[in-house]
Parts: sequence; C-alpha cells; structure tokens
Amino acid sequence: MARFRVNFYYLVFMKKYNEIFLGFDFGTKNIGVAVGQAVTKTATPLKILAAKNGVPNWHEIMALIATWQPGAVVVGVPVNLDGTPHHVTELARKFIASLKEHAQLPIYEAEERLTTKAAREEIFTAGGYKALQDKAIDSIAAVLILEEWMRKGSE
Repeated sequence: MARFRVNFYYLVFMKKYNEIFLGFDFGTKNIGVAVGQAVTKTATPLKILAAKNGVPNWHEIMALIATWQPGAVVVGVPVNLDGTPHHVTELARKFIASLKEHAQLPIYEAEERLTTKAAREEIFTAGGYKALQDKAIDSIAAVLILEEWMRKGSE
C-alpha cells in the first residue's frame, strides 16, 4: 500500500488559487450575484436578488454563501466617474457592513463605474433588444465587477 505525503505548500497553493468568490452588484431594488474562481479569473452570473431600499432577504444571501462556500465576497460600490460618492454609495457601504456581520467572511469593496451600462451593452451585443428584457443585467454587472477585481490581483 503506497502512502502519499501531502505537501503543505501545495495545500496553501490550492487554497489560494482554487478559491471561489461571490460578487454582488448592489442596487436599491435589485442585487446581482455572480460566482467566480481564482484559477481562471472568470465569473458566471448566478441570480438577481430583490431588495427593498437596498436591503435584501438575508436568508437568500446566506443560502448562496452556504452553497458556494466562497473564500471572500466582493461588492461593487458605485461612484461617479470622477471618483466622488454616488447617491447609492452610502447604501452600498451599509450593505457591506451588514454582510460582514451576517457572513463572517472577508468582504472587499470594488469601486465601480458604469458596470450596469457595460452589462447592458454586453447583453445587447449577444442577443439584441429581446435579451435586454430578461433582466439579467444586474447579474452580468456582478460578473464584470468580480472579474475586474480578480484581474487586479484579488488584493
């Protein structure tokens, strides 16, 4: 019977580079959700959560976290093109504070500008006007936020 010795550094490498992340595109009515992985630095849209004044159903969020078991969560914080706070910036930061209390995970802010517009353009290019009606815009925006964050090095 052969015995295998596990290299500690290999386990650390696999933990770091096989990591799963959840990304959120925060909005006052809808919150888009995406899942991504560190190896490919790609993300996939998951779903759109309903929110009331930026407050989601926390049971839905915790169910996503339990299902995907991410190593960290990334939340897009909207800012104006010049980097000044947007009218939703403070609500997004309140969402992040609540998420930290609920999830007990590393939560990262990702400054975002025009991701919803970029998501609309991507959806329209792929499927035309009809595709825009499917309301996948927020989860595609979450994909864009998460992929950009992973490309920048996942801090």
